[in-house]
Amino acid sequence: MNLIMTVITITIALSTILAIVAFWLPQMSPDYEKLSPYECGFDPLGSARLPFSLRFFLVAILFLLFDLEIALLLPLPWGNQLSFPLLTFLWASAVLVLLTLGLVYEWLQGGLEWA
Repeated sequence: MNLIMTVITITIALSTILAIVAFWLPQMSPDYEKLSPYECGFDPLGSARLPFSLRFFLVAILFLLFDLEIALLLPLPWGNQLSFPLLTFLWASAVLVLLTLGLVYEWLQGGLEWA
């Protein structure tokens, strides 16, 4: 119990220190010169900022979710060695059903349509 309290105290202290340091660090003030691309002393030919489609972001988030699902389900074969393998199977089934419902919801909302 003493070890757990020590770890929790260190974690809270480190989080507080990092939050204070991040708050006190100087903020960047972007202006036109800092945001413009550098092209060997010449005037820039065009904008260096390209539009980014949010669909790529959505696909990346969905990939991370299903990658997490696989990581959660990888230890399932060792669940048979536990004292209650049926309980392990029920928890894994609940995770699969929840993630499948999330995928169906995303599909019905049109989030997976590219065009």
